[in-house]
Amino acid sequence: MTAARGGRMDGRIVLVTGATNGIGLETARELVQRGARVTIVGRNPDRTAQVASAIGAADTVIADLSELRQVRRAAAEITARHGQLDVLVNNAGALFNTRQETREGIEMTWALNHLSPFLLTHELLPLLRRGATPRVVTVSSGAHAMGRIRFDDPEFRRGYRGWPAYAQSKLANILFTRELARREPWLQANTLHPGLVASGFGSHQGGTFSQVYRVVDRFSLTPVQGAQTTIHLAADPVAVSGRYFVTSREVRPAPHALDDGAALRLWDISAARVAAGATGMPGRTWPEVLAEVRRVTGA
Repeated sequence: MTAARGGRMDGRIVLVTGATNGIGLETARELVQRGARVTIVGRNPDRTAQVASAIGAADTVIADLSELRQVRRAAAEITARHGQLDVLVNNAGALFNTRQETREGIEMTWALNHLSPFLLTHELLPLLRRGATPRVVTVSSGAHAMGRIRFDDPEFRRGYRGWPAYAQSKLANILFTRELARREPWLQANTLHPGLVASGFGSHQGGTFSQVYRVVDRFSLTPVQGAQTTIHLAADPVAVSGRYFVTSREVRPAPHALDDGAALRLWDISAARVAAGATGMPGRTWPEVLAEVRRVTGA
């Protein structure tokens, strides 16, 4: 299966995170083929350069997006190189079977899957304002339906389990997108479920967890198939914002993903967390961050 040639993107400036494998790679490849000038973000310099050469990407940025300081640096590099940004594809993400923390002291799932796209989008809003067709596409998952935002402990400092942490982060993607669309009506912001994709997702965890994913991969979509909804939202005519898509069609997410009060609350605690990261104090605890949010918002 190959991507249908829909909307052309000649000359459009596009940034795709997590673009060195899986659906991110296939998304970047197709957008290049549609005429876009695509910058890809990857952690490994050699791998990122190889992919960029293979698909004809215009530029690369090397960054580990699980670290907020590197998200800010990546955004600064992109801003220095480009006068505008037409499409941001927040694709990078992962599932972690055991609890891990970044070097900034943030739980890895929350950092990479939610805080990273939250911060990167915020940092790139000035560039997107100059774009001809400004869009933000964030890859969520059907797993959001099983997620709940643990407002008192979103980093799972108590009772960590990989799947609930992942589901929470995917719910956060949808709530973030809804609030972003509300705050920035000039911007088209949508999110999606790509389907169950055989991309090696989860295979790096080791043990039984990885074995299960290798079996699941046999019955999954190919990365090319899984990338189709992302491509649709990035390139084709879409008349809505703040919505959730599956197989390139708008669908209603789970009811708790439509809670605009939760979306606003999530925005506030996320803004406080990334601001705490900017202070260079990785040891700041979550209760301290939450107390600051309550002080500022009166919650």
